Amino acid sequence: QVQLVESGGGLVQPGGSLRLSCAASGGIFSILTMRWYRQAPGKQREFVARIGGGASTIYADSVKGRFTISRDNAKKTLYLQMNSLKPEDTAVYYCNVVDWWGQGTQVTVSP
Repeated sequence: QVQLVESGGGLVQPGGSLRLSCAASGGIFSILTMRWYRQAPGKQREFVARIGGGASTIYADSVKGRFTISRDNAKKTLYLQMNSLKPEDTAVYYCNVVDWWGQGTQVTVSP
C-alpha cells in the first residue's frame, strides 16, 4: 500500500515559480518510477514529467526547459520545480506511482 500526499500549490503570477512536493509512504520508494500529471478544468489529465529509480527524467514538451522533476529517496519525497509559469499551467497537479495517486494540489497562474 502506497500513500501519496502533494503540497506546495498556490496562486502565482505569470513568470513566477512554485515547488511542489509529494510525500510517499509505503512501498520501496527508491526503485519506483514516479510521475507528475495535471488536470485543467474541462480537460483530461495529462502527463507532465517522470523520474525513474535511476533518476532518468522525461518531460512533456509543454513544460520542457521550465519544470524540473527530482526526488529525495531518503525522504521518500518527489518534487516538481516549476519556473516561468504561464496561465496555461493552471491545473490540479497529481503525483503518481504505479496505480496510486495523490489527492492533488491546485496551481493557479494568474495576474
